[in-house]
Amino acid sequence: MKLRHLILLGTAVLIGLTAVVGTLVYARPHAFQGSLYDPPLPAADFALTDQHGQTFRLSDNVGDIVLMFFGYSNCPDVCPVTLSDFKKIKADLGPQAERVRFVLITTDPERDTQERLLEYLEFFDPAIIGLTGDRSELEVVWDAYGVYQAKVETGSASGYLVDHTARVYLIDTEGNFRMTFQFGTEAQAMAGDVAELLKRK
Repeated sequence: MKLRHLILLGTAVLIGLTAVVGTLVYARPHAFQGSLYDPPLPAADFALTDQHGQTFRLSDNVGDIVLMFFGYSNCPDVCPVTLSDFKKIKADLGPQAERVRFVLITTDPERDTQERLLEYLEFFDPAIIGLTGDRSELEVVWDAYGVYQAKVETGSASGYLVDHTARVYLIDTEGNFRMTFQFGTEAQAMAGDVAELLKRK
């Protein structure tokens, strides 16, 4: 009888410890993987044309998270990797992805027409928004977000390449510039940060 009481007591203690540990784990604050702006900065508004010929204005998306990337359709490496990451993030978020806008802003307006962006983004996810415009319009946006862009002549038949900033920019649900992710950040880590911000809304 005494042994039975000891076993029951031991079991109760073990359950209690498990509950305490579980509470501590789940109560631990989220460790963001992106580079945070604290306090967040108001995101510079802009209006550009998407791949369907519609006007996309950043301020029209308050209430959603916007993940923005600056790149171009002829990019051989960074851009296709990032767009593939967008697709993975969307899958990881599941139904929450309905509150996220995935946006590519071109750094090569001479070649990235609406038609070209429409065709290009079909390979990744047609829900990704591709934005273009005149170079003068885009330069205002590039400057507002500190984006580097420069043509590099290759001397090949495929023409020039474009060096550009490779970070992903996150605009939160209140229209604030909240964080950036450096190239190479795992899609799952980015999805975790997005999910945490959506949860806080």
